[in-house]
Amino acid sequence: MENFTRPVARLIEEFSKLPGIGKKTAQRLAFHVINMNKMDAKALSSAILSVQDEIQYCTICCNITDSNPCAICSNRSRSDEIICVVEDPRDVASLERVKDFNGKYHVLHGVISPMDGIGPEGLKIKELMVRLSNEDIKEVILATNPNIEGEATAMYIARLIKPMKIKVTRIAHGLPIGGDLEYADEMTISKALEGRREI
Repeated sequence: MENFTRPVARLIEEFSKLPGIGKKTAQRLAFHVINMNKMDAKALSSAILSVQDEIQYCTICCNITDSNPCAICSNRSRSDEIICVVEDPRDVASLERVKDFNGKYHVLHGVISPMDGIGPEGLKIKELMVRLSNEDIKEVILATNPNIEGEATAMYIARLIKPMKIKVTRIAHGLPIGGDLEYADEMTISKALEGRREI
């Protein structure tokens, strides 16, 4: 790899395996690590290894956690009657930042995507259905992303839940606060009109 010594080339190669990291960024990160003091470099490598050793999936909601069940599932002040279904653990973090949702979550770990070879069996849908049959759930909020795969996944799950007589809702879509109609695409405007409410 471009006249780099073997340890540097190996570090660049490992960084380039990360999502969104190209060759140049991998080189920049590698040289940043080279210039770090030894204590900071050890702290970085220790943090990476501890994530691998200590993180697990919550047996209830399938979110990443360092305790089982996770802090959200074991929090008695949160409602057990509402589950918000999300694609990814990062979505839980985003929703928690808002501090408006007081229910529990279920993480699918992806969406149905035939183009990528991901079907319903590749997601945590079976675990969700087991939860719904064993717990007294009144509402399931489908909070998958508003793209083709997210919509298909939401519709698939809604069809599975419908016979269970549990209320199924979908997060609203439309224009963001501060957005201009002029710059919105047709799908966004259509969803905004569809989700309109009385004032």
